[in-house]
Amino acid sequence: MDVYTKLEYNEIIQIIQKYCKTYMGKNFCNNLKPSFSFNKVDNLLKETMEAVTAIYKNGSPPLDALEPLDIYIKALESNQILSAKALLDLAKLLKVARELKEYYRAENSDEHFTNLQGYFSSLYANNLIEKEIFEKILDEHTINDNASQKLTGLRRKRRTLEQNVKDKLSSFLHSSTYSKYLMEPVITIRNNRYVIPVKQEYRGMIQGFVHDISASGSTVYIEPTSVFEANNQIASVKMEEELEIEKILQILTSKFYGIIEALKININTIGILDLIFAKAEYSKNINGVMPILNSKKNISLKKAKHPLIDKSVVVPIDIDLGVDYSSLIITGPNTGGKTVALKTVGLLLLMAYSGILIPCHEESSICVFDKIFVDIGDEQNIQESLSTFSSHILNIVKITNDITSNSLILLDELGSGTDPIEGASLARAILEYFYQIGALTICTTHYQELKEFALVTDGFENASFEFDVENLKPTYHLLIGIPGKSNAFEISKRLGLPESIIEKASSFVEDDHVSIEELLKNIYDDKLAIEKQKIETEKNLNQIELLRKSLEQDQSALIQKQQKIIEDAKIEARDILLSAKEEATEIIRHLNDEHLNAKHANQLRNELNEKVKRMGNVVKSGNGIENFNEVTFKDIHEGLKVWVPIMQTEGIVLSKTSNKDGEVLVQVGLAKMNLKLSELSLIDNERTNKNFNSGKVTTVQNSKTKFISPEINVIGQNVDEAIYVIDKYLDNCYMSGISPVRIVHGKGTGKLREGIHKYLKKNPHVESFRLGTYGEGEMGVTVVELK
Repeated sequence: MDVYTKLEYNEIIQIIQKYCKTYMGKNFCNNLKPSFSFNKVDNLLKETMEAVTAIYKNGSPPLDALEPLDIYIKALESNQILSAKALLDLAKLLKVARELKEYYRAENSDEHFTNLQGYFSSLYANNLIEKEIFEKILDEHTINDNASQKLTGLRRKRRTLEQNVKDKLSSFLHSSTYSKYLMEPVITIRNNRYVIPVKQEYRGMIQGFVHDISASGSTVYIEPTSVFEANNQIASVKMEEELEIEKILQILTSKFYGIIEALKININTIGILDLIFAKAEYSKNINGVMPILNSKKNISLKKAKHPLIDKSVVVPIDIDLGVDYSSLIITGPNTGGKTVALKTVGLLLLMAYSGILIPCHEESSICVFDKIFVDIGDEQNIQESLSTFSSHILNIVKITNDITSNSLILLDELGSGTDPIEGASLARAILEYFYQIGALTICTTHYQELKEFALVTDGFENASFEFDVENLKPTYHLLIGIPGKSNAFEISKRLGLPESIIEKASSFVEDDHVSIEELLKNIYDDKLAIEKQKIETEKNLNQIELLRKSLEQDQSALIQKQQKIIEDAKIEARDILLSAKEEATEIIRHLNDEHLNAKHANQLRNELNEKVKRMGNVVKSGNGIENFNEVTFKDIHEGLKVWVPIMQTEGIVLSKTSNKDGEVLVQVGLAKMNLKLSELSLIDNERTNKNFNSGKVTTVQNSKTKFISPEINVIGQNVDEAIYVIDKYLDNCYMSGISPVRIVHGKGTGKLREGIHKYLKKNPHVESFRLGTYGEGEMGVTVVELK
């Protein structure tokens, strides 16, 4: 038996083969063998991992069953004409290749298919050939009437001739003279000619040619002379039709002559992809993960499971080897766990080396050995008169001949089948030999001597499977660092063996052996206590982690609530400002009215000043609306440019000195108003005397126009942020006479656009607005006409 059979690797291959959809994939799977190259194994695992990701995201790839195509490729290479079935099968190959490439593109291959990209890119698709074949060939026996103009005409002619023959033969069926001679009133075909069934005794009553006789001899099939010529014409048309079909098949076949190599690549590549995705499907089914590959020659399998054992009963094991020790000796009673542990380690490694994800924890790490050697099971060879011991020793001899420092050796019941003392000594010598070479070893044994050897020797470690003495059954929980106990006396006692026999047996055991057994028992019990404490600690840590996450969620909820309150306050403050601005704008509009008398203008100016005073506290209260630099009396001079927060626009100081109420005269647009210093903000210290004209506003407008763009971009902002910016922008544009203007908000989900349009409907400066047309940004831009 080879390594693959002993470790049940072949059974895994048989399972994966069932996931393959194509005969090529099944062939590749049947020949799948593990690689012992680090780079190759790394690439194989990444390919499978990418396939698993693709399946989770886009479902399984469009792989359909394909008929064997090699014979068709050889026919093409010999310039033979292919049959309709062969052409359909090759067209299906092109179809699968095309659909795989589409699947690849849908998966955003450049990002997710790094390792599979080469396979998909090498696929050859030809939509024209594929479409033409499927249009002209309906099935393997039928060519479409429209495959060629000539075929269309021939089939139309044949149908006409056939109908004429049927009409003539129908006259026999319904004739009072001839109907009584017929066995049954039907028209049938014999030797590709239309005939009627005539009773044997009346065969002379109808002139014609006999083409067949029934098995009983009671019926003869006669072609009446009246349809003889018509049948000849039908036969002639059929011959022409066959020739035309042959010509069509020849033309379709010729389309493949130039792409034979591409077809070969398709066959090979589709087979490889089929195998990769079959491995991925199986990996998904066993909850496989991609282990970490290391180059330090160590194994660390966490919660590893044997994939062939039922998921509901398999017990995961932890195996560490190659860091603190290079030889692991598993001891204990014959409960099946020890051999399963060996097979689990070996099988998972072979699976990983084949690019199959393995059932273990994602933090598991493995190295790539150059060879894996196995000696498992009773291999007594009757034909060669070899005992079990001899068979095992022959296996060990083969291992010692081929072993390297980068090998893994799995040995079951090392040294068994012979004298216990000699067997134990031989087993120890073999393990030391492997250790000195540098190989890693896992072996199972019953020998007490090997337990003691592992306890006191560097590079060796004991392990055992936990056994439930109370219920007399194994738990299959592997304990590293603890040698196994035989439990023979305890088990015998619980099974009912008389106490006297057990005491007598105990007296035969040497004192030093009893001491060691007692020591092992104490270590074993301490280990169990530590394991239970570890489980309890992990449980408490999990609860603490859950509590921490719960507190973080509560804190996050409080922060969100706080932010909502702040946002609501901002919105409320903005609405107040907008309302004030609407009133102020209306007053300014009246002030700019040339027909307004002085008294009425004074009244409106006073109203505006009052409004500014009432709203001053709103601006200064913070609310996240505007933070501005305070203006001091020493800053005041004629022509000083200031920002008026309540108006959300610029103004120019007209007077150098403040009035008795501590106010200064400021020109805002065409309006002049008294404002407190606290209601102003500094913009810059540049004097604007040369541009200043107290009686005109033209210079102010020209100055602002230099800095105002006819377009504003608010992409990336929320509705509130955008409206705040747009509101200020439209004021400036209105005061500077700029119209129309463009608001760039982007397409996105449309929420920002809707919020802006809702605001524009209420803005007093807006005459109208519309979405951009082609070339203007369309749905991503709003064009605004100002009054």
